[in-house]
Amino acid sequence: MKYEKMDGKQTFFWDYEEYEQGKGPEDLFEEIMACDEFPKLQELVIGDWGGPHEEDCQTIIDGIVANAEQFSHIQELFIGNMSYEECEVSWIMQGDYSKLWAAMPQLKALTIKGSMGLTLGEICHETLEELTIICGGLPKEVIQSIQNAKLPGLKKLLLYIGVDDYGFDGNVDTIKELLAHADFPALTYLGITDSEIQDEVTGTVLDSKFMGQLDTLDLSNGTLTDKGGALLLEKLPAWPNIRKLDVHYNYLSDDMIVKLKALPIEVNASEQEKATEYKGRIYMNAMLTE
Repeated sequence: MKYEKMDGKQTFFWDYEEYEQGKGPEDLFEEIMACDEFPKLQELVIGDWGGPHEEDCQTIIDGIVANAEQFSHIQELFIGNMSYEECEVSWIMQGDYSKLWAAMPQLKALTIKGSMGLTLGEICHETLEELTIICGGLPKEVIQSIQNAKLPGLKKLLLYIGVDDYGFDGNVDTIKELLAHADFPALTYLGITDSEIQDEVTGTVLDSKFMGQLDTLDLSNGTLTDKGGALLLEKLPAWPNIRKLDVHYNYLSDDMIVKLKALPIEVNASEQEKATEYKGRIYMNAMLTE
């Protein structure tokens, strides 16, 4: 087992040679429990558990639930922290988190990477402050679980919506329903990102009930064009509580970027992409798909 820094986080994972030797998620869980550093950790980050494209992480989730008392010091949990060289995000086989909510009442932040086989169940958690799901396509079933969640302490929600080829089976109405029905009274950071319908998503977010309570709006990593940019210019001045706008990785024009950066807030409009044309058709891609 390796315990090394990945993406700025100390991560438990198997390397390829260990995977070839037959190491899998059950072995990784046992190694984590036996690690001298484990009792000192407040953040637990789990990377490649050994063939994540072939075997899900349910053993690890179930192990945490079954040994909840020994995980009571963990306040931040990230399952699936791996690079595309280890496993493409759309191939990561996730698991069922339904029992995790009750097993980790102390949890402050949960990050999940990958959406294949992902189930959140009925979410009820008093102290969770951050929920992040990174994937190439977020299923409607998962979005609806978040929509119905009881998370009174949630401050940050960051969702990668992705594309239909890799799991997103909804549309802009799915996002509209999420924002209309979700009840997150403490939310100050809203990220609805990585969408191929980012202009429509932007309009929906700007019309949502959450705008008056946010300080950070994240619409990054999608196909945001000047159509969405114009909506931001029109509607953001009505919300002086917004202090940060993240639209990095975008399809905005130079002129629109200049206008957005002139807003009296912090704006990240980096990673400007260019649409391509083939046989009269315009192509734009969300940042993270496969």
